[in-house]
Amino acid sequence: MLEPTPSAFDQLLDMMAAGGPVVYLLVALSVVVLTVTFVKTIQFFSAGVFRNRIARQAVEKFRMGRSQEALSISSNCNSIRCQVVAKSIRGQLNTHTSKQTAREEVLREATDQLEHLGGHLRILELIASLAPLLGLFGTVLGMIDAFQQLENSGNQVDPSILSGGIWLALLTTAVGLAVAMPTVAINSFFERRLERLTHDLDNLIAQVFVDDFDQTPVQVHDANAQQYS
Repeated sequence: MLEPTPSAFDQLLDMMAAGGPVVYLLVALSVVVLTVTFVKTIQFFSAGVFRNRIARQAVEKFRMGRSQEALSISSNCNSIRCQVVAKSIRGQLNTHTSKQTAREEVLREATDQLEHLGGHLRILELIASLAPLLGLFGTVLGMIDAFQQLENSGNQVDPSILSGGIWLALLTTAVGLAVAMPTVAINSFFERRLERLTHDLDNLIAQVFVDDFDQTPVQVHDANAQQYS
């Protein structure tokens, strides 16, 4: 009677058992990576990190002189960009507070929001650095064990002992790299989105608080004209 072919899950369990504690630890780290990725993705979507159109529209309305319309557009959007724009417009329209004070308060709140969004990304960075080292550590332990078995075999040397030990030892390195590579990519993606968000927030705040130089009268030409008249 033919034996049933082991399923992919059974093969995975066999590989984990063959790899030993290091592979179990790497699998646990991969679960942590998946958990952090899921949480950060939900958080980024909730904060509107991937949306910037409405905030830009609100700033354009404000710079056209339609302050109340811009404030209404930005207040009805729950993204971090819109929240910062709405607070910037309120600060700009508030006659009881200086522009410098209002801008500093907006920048402080934006920095707090960015710090909150960047939370737990250090975990991904740590795992991306630690996983290959754990895999290499497991390989070294496996090689030590393989050569110990080879030594204990005495004169009856079986090449399969060494080759089997090397295969199991290299398994931990493969698992370590398999955990590290997607972790690096995920962490780079989130960090790039935060860098883009930081740039957008700085730009939006500046557009609200800084006057439009194109609309500022330039007196240089008039002075020159008077000089040569």
